[in-house]
Amino acid sequence: MKREPPTYRPFQYWYVVAVLMLAYILSYVDRSILTLLVDPIRTDMGFSDFQISLLHGFAFAVFYSFMGYPIGRYADSHHRVGVVAVGVAFWSLMTAACGLVKNFWSFFLARMGVGIGEAALNPAAYSIITDYFPEDKLARGISTYVMGTYMGFGISYLVGAGVLSLIGDSPDLHLPVIGHVHAWQVAFFVVAAPGALLLLLLLTVREPYRKGRLHGGNDTVKPVPFREFRQFVAANWRTFACHACGFGCLGVMVNGMALWTPSFLTRTYGWTIVEAGTAYGTILLIFGAGGIYTGGWIADKFRARGHESSALITAAWCAVGTLLPAAAFPLMATAEAALLVMVPMVFFSAAPWGLAVSSLQQFTPNELRGQVSALLYLFPVNLIGIGIGPSLVAVLTEQVFGHPEDLRYAMAAVGLGASALAACALFLGIKPFEKSLHFAKDTWKSAAK
Repeated sequence: MKREPPTYRPFQYWYVVAVLMLAYILSYVDRSILTLLVDPIRTDMGFSDFQISLLHGFAFAVFYSFMGYPIGRYADSHHRVGVVAVGVAFWSLMTAACGLVKNFWSFFLARMGVGIGEAALNPAAYSIITDYFPEDKLARGISTYVMGTYMGFGISYLVGAGVLSLIGDSPDLHLPVIGHVHAWQVAFFVVAAPGALLLLLLLTVREPYRKGRLHGGNDTVKPVPFREFRQFVAANWRTFACHACGFGCLGVMVNGMALWTPSFLTRTYGWTIVEAGTAYGTILLIFGAGGIYTGGWIADKFRARGHESSALITAAWCAVGTLLPAAAFPLMATAEAALLVMVPMVFFSAAPWGLAVSSLQQFTPNELRGQVSALLYLFPVNLIGIGIGPSLVAVLTEQVFGHPEDLRYAMAAVGLGASALAACALFLGIKPFEKSLHFAKDTWKSAAK
């Protein structure tokens, strides 16, 4: 039976975003804690830089990317809050499993498990937020949620630095039931534990009414035939291609810097890993989160003035703003100068990520949001960004420059090249994006409300 979609109060939709953002923060803490443990892992496990990059990138990204589509398709016609809850439980268990590993392949499998669990979060969360928020606040709502990426990055470095500071040169531990573990493995247990509390918070989030439906407004939601998904993609393929290339390249830069910046600060300037993690984590927490929210705020303001393609235009110009600082900060003479130049790099590279999501939601019907988010955004962006970015920096360091101390030059090369490609692709995507918005208005959108 058809009924009008409810109008949610500001407290309701901002509360939902807050809970989902906490989930996103926790997901990034759990996936990113590895970045601050590079040196102790190399020492205790004997891994190379390339093996570390595979654990951080490829092992996580492959299943995170490939599992996104089936989970997203399921979320398009089932209880999305429940999908998020199952994902939280699974990735928390797999994060704890990282604290039990004994060799490279057991570590690899545990990281794959973290990726599978986290694949459940974004396709469902994007759709939930879009159904709660009014259109004129959607970019800010999704950007607030996506702030969890940089807040999670920052907190993971701060938590990791705190754990490393506490354990210092502590000997290996013998824990009840678990047995022998290295001191750094305790960090994985610490960051996995809050997952249980998050599951309790998710019980307070109600599944929203699905608005913007492809097939009308009754309460029965059925999976859309794959042919309709294929037709929708074919009608908008230029937008999706430019979007995936642009944000994929930006992801190469962001993830390459995220893994290697603490090691860069220790190798280049002689900082301790605790000092590096604390400084870098603070920058990510403040300027990364601030950049994402600012990007959404700017896009909403311009959209209110009639610029419907403001999301992609803002993202493209932010990629331009990333170019010089991304290339320059690894080459600075002092650590203090590097951190100073790092601030605009983090701010501008963070700003487009909420817009990456909200731009797709603008023209995608409800029954396809999870699938589109998973297959045409999360899949290419994470497979390219997380899968390639960290390893590209490692390969350039080891095979081109030839010495661990030359990490800075590899980071500068990747930062400059990836940012330039991202800006070009996003600018090329503006016109196709405008056509996709008009296509949506002329077909499903007005009839589905």
